[in-house]
Parts: sequence; structure tokens; C-alpha cells
Amino acid sequence: MRPLLLGVLGCSLVLSVHAMYSSSDDVIELKPSNFNREVIQSDSLWLVEFYAPWCGHCQSLAPEWKKAATALKGIVKVGAVDADQHKSLGGQYGVRGFPTIKIFGANKNKPEEYQGGRSSQAIVDGAMNALRTLVKERLSGKSGGSGYSKQQSGGGDKKDVIELTDDNFDKLVLESEDVWMVEFFAPWCGHCKNLEPEWTAAATAVKEQTKGKVHLGAVDATVHQVLASRYEIRGFPTIKIFRKGEEPEVYQGGRSRGDIIEKALDLFSDNAAPPELLEILNEDILKNTCEDSQLCIIGVLPHILDTGAAGRNGYLEVMMKMADKYKKKSWGWLWTEAGAQMELEASLGIGGFGYPAMAAINARKMKFALLRGSFSETGIHEFLRELSVGRGSTATLGGGTMPKINTVEAWDGKDGQLPVEEEYDLSDVDLDDDFGKDEL
Repeated sequence: MRPLLLGVLGCSLVLSVHAMYSSSDDVIELKPSNFNREVIQSDSLWLVEFYAPWCGHCQSLAPEWKKAATALKGIVKVGAVDADQHKSLGGQYGVRGFPTIKIFGANKNKPEEYQGGRSSQAIVDGAMNALRTLVKERLSGKSGGSGYSKQQSGGGDKKDVIELTDDNFDKLVLESEDVWMVEFFAPWCGHCKNLEPEWTAAATAVKEQTKGKVHLGAVDATVHQVLASRYEIRGFPTIKIFRKGEEPEVYQGGRSRGDIIEKALDLFSDNAAPPELLEILNEDILKNTCEDSQLCIIGVLPHILDTGAAGRNGYLEVMMKMADKYKKKSWGWLWTEAGAQMELEASLGIGGFGYPAMAAINARKMKFALLRGSFSETGIHEFLRELSVGRGSTATLGGGTMPKINTVEAWDGKDGQLPVEEEYDLSDVDLDDDFGKDEL
């Protein structure tokens, strides 16, 4: 029974879990590749839930959401977005918590927040009220149907698309440390006209979500023919990705704003610095790192007297390389010296495995898994990869809560110093030759 139990526990730590809705449900699965087509360009009223599979409130809502979808079938469309997987869509519509429900009615670019109850009956009532409002607006001539024409004139700020020319291209793009997605277009091109509102909306969202580290630009290739010739533009629109010091890459993805935003966020993650590797110096460091991350990885390194500075730096380098490798996961990375945080080690059961040791903690579920293989790039990669795909054994954190953390001094980067033993002058001590004979 034990292997089966561990298998079940292993599922609880995994981060990329199966979606809560299947094709057999009346809830329509939405993602960047179909959101524009299904929702934005639709004449229908849509209720869309943005959820995360690990969210307890989302799990509680799921059966009610399915009932509501079945009741509203053929009347109001009901969809769901895994916003943990498709962060671009969640960010595009200002989703800050889970579950968030949006009503996409007359103006699809400005959905309303659903504030009603979470029972199937309350959801159905909310949908019917929104539907009555939409019908009244259409009768009064206030609504233009699908709202797609509004989308073409809105949904983004044109100034967020940076106009690039023969004169400014090298300075703005090639000399930049940031990533650029550049559209080469022709004003007469029909596909370019269709792309324009998507590109504009994506530019605004990308600017906000990447804090200006990924830029969307546009080149009128019929005017700036030097650039068009340099980059061998043969058709319109052509989108190329520019990263400093690398050959430009042709973007082959979808042309909806969701597709473009998703690619931009991937580029941002690829170009981002790895997460910081922090020493556990106090309770706040552990709490903030683990609570703000889907998973926190903790290395327990041998005492400095056992490895010296060179040995410790070797272990830290391995951890930093793995933090860089897994930086898209938004995990936290921590380390401590063996013996500095004994209650943490006890709650993780680390003592029996020797040092260095490593644990992965899911603070939401108070579950953890231990590295059983070698403390090396290969061993840690295998450990984390197994967790990422739902394999590997896990257990409940000792006591079901985070352990007490001691406040300690930060490592100074130097070799350890043996404690200086106090010397005793024994010259005046007269020891009898027969001392201790009876005891022996």
C-alpha cells in the first residue's frame, strides 16, 4: 500500500495539473489560440472563468460552473481559462486572483466583472440578467453586435507600438538589451490591416506585463526599403524577433493578440535573470519566498568547516545553474548550512540522508519531496523534472506547518574558523603517580 500512497501524494505537489474541465463538459476550454475567434469575434454573450488548477476555491466552483454551463447551453456561452498555464490571457484582462469570472457582452474589449454568488443558480441568474441588458442595448441601437469593429479601433494604445525606420532601427533595436518583436508591413496589405488591432492591443499588454523589457515595433517596409532588404522581407506581414547579439528569428506563431502576448512573455522569461538564491537568515525569508512561489527549493549544505569556501561555492553554483534552468517556473530558491536550522531539517526528515541535501516544498499544501539522487546538475534536474510531470514521492511537512526558523548571521564568504580552545597551565598541578589506579 505504501507505494500507492506515495503515488497519490506525488500528485498533490505537482504544479502543472490536469485541467478541471474536459471535452465531455458543456464548459468550453479557452486558450490564446482560440480566445479571439470564440469570444471576441462572437455575437454571443460569454461567461468566462479564469482559474488555476491548484486553487481550492476554483475546485469548489467547478461542479457549479459545469451545472450552469449545461443549463445555459444554447443561450449563453460558458468558458474557462487555465490562467495559471495561459498567463497572457489572465494578464490581458486584469486577473489578479482565482477564480475570476468575466462577462463578455456588447463591448468584448471591456468585459464586466461578475460579482454574484458562486452557486449554479446564482450564475445562471447573473447570465440571464446580463443577456437581458445586452438585448435591450441592441434594441436601442447602442450595441453593434459582435463588438469586433470596436476592437479594431480600441483594445490598445497605438503609441505602444514603436514606429521603426531606416534611421532609428539600429539604435533602438540592435543596440538594445531588451527583446523586440518587429512587424514589417505594407499599408495596402489586407492581412496587415487585420493584424493591426491585435498588434496594438498586444503591445499595450506586453509593455505592462514585461515592465518594458519586450517591445513591439512596426516598420513600413514600402517606405523603409533598406530595412526590408537587409532582413529579406518577401511578404507581408512578416514578424521577426530580435535579441542582442543573435540572428533575428522569424515568428511563426498565431496572429491573435493572445498568441502574440504569450510569445512575448516566453521571450521575457527566456531573457530574464534567474531567481535569486537566498540564504535562510530568518523566518521572513523562508515565509516570503515559499508563500510567493508555487514551489520553493531548499538546499542544506555541509558545515563550512567540512567544505571550506571553495566547496560551498561549488554547491551554490550548482543550485544557481538549476535556478536558471527552471526560471520559467517561478520557484523560490533557498539554502542553509547544516545545523543552522535544525527544526527545518527535522520537519523535512533530512538528517538521515547526509549533506548536501535538498527538499522541494509546496507551501500551499504543506507537502515536500526530498532529493534522493546526487546533489549535482544531473541529479537535481532529474529530481525536479520528476516533480514537474507528477512523479516522485512526497510527504506532509512535519506538523503540517512551517517550522520555527532561527535568526542567524549571513555567511561571510570565507573559510570557517575552528574555535580557539582555551589553554591551561598544568605546571603547578601535582598529580600523584597512583591517581586513578583504583578506578581503573
